[in-house]
Amino acid sequence: MIVITAPTGNIGRHLLSRLLEAAPAAGEELRVIVREPARLPDAARGRVEVITGSHADAEVLDLAFEGADAVFWLVPPDATLTPQDAYSGFTRPAAKALVAHGVTHVVGVSALGRGTPLADRAGLVTASLAMDDLIADTGVAYRALANPSFFENLLEEAVSIREKGVFTDSLDADRKAPFVAAADIAAAAAGLLLDRSWTGTGSVPVLGPQDLSPDDLARVMTEQLGRPVRYERQPLDELYTTLIGHGLNEAFVQGMVDMKRAKDEGLDAGLARTSDTTSPTTFEQWCARTLKPAVLS
Repeated sequence: MIVITAPTGNIGRHLLSRLLEAAPAAGEELRVIVREPARLPDAARGRVEVITGSHADAEVLDLAFEGADAVFWLVPPDATLTPQDAYSGFTRPAAKALVAHGVTHVVGVSALGRGTPLADRAGLVTASLAMDDLIADTGVAYRALANPSFFENLLEEAVSIREKGVFTDSLDADRKAPFVAAADIAAAAAGLLLDRSWTGTGSVPVLGPQDLSPDDLARVMTEQLGRPVRYERQPLDELYTTLIGHGLNEAFVQGMVDMKRAKDEGLDAGLARTSDTTSPTTFEQWCARTLKPAVLS
């Protein structure tokens, strides 16, 4: 039995699709925790057990983890909370339930940066790494998917790209770093969940096929969209003021700013890309499949 949290999100929906195809042949049953079951794809109807509710809820977790062998764990960050509460606070009931129900394997969505000089001052990333430690301390076999920034983050810029030909971030325009597609993270998770021969704790970097700078992203978007796209760098103090103006938790906003600063200082650039850490989806492919329809619709 594999339990999937956040099965309708960017990563979870790709993971659910993969497991619906592969789980029967592997003799695995699937169970999902979801707030809104109506959002599940039609392909899942009658093929997965549905536990309705939040995976921060201890009672929901008791139902979901009963008889489970493996769990896919993804925390949807809550910007009304501090980073610590949003990650470790959210996960603490799950850590107790993992032990209580004898779950043996967990695959979690986390971040790059562990072991680097920036790890303890990287805001939301620091909080994510602390969450990994909380899960690992339960004694389960744990693999943290160590991810850089997602291509999907650019979907938040779709309106600006459509109307102004501009996307913004806080990185230096020439700062090259890995980027990854959510579907590739899901593929890595599926492989780990279906083949549970691994033991102990560790990280599994998912780095995409190449490092890209914001100017590289702009060039590819220009080519793929058939219209000029340029990058504008947003100062961190301006980002902070904007996010505070949206009513977000002050500590969470500071965590976002600290994460952006750490990434601009090379947080994600510490690992050499190998055949094991390289995932296949290129930015060109992702733009054609995902960004172009969003921008040109």
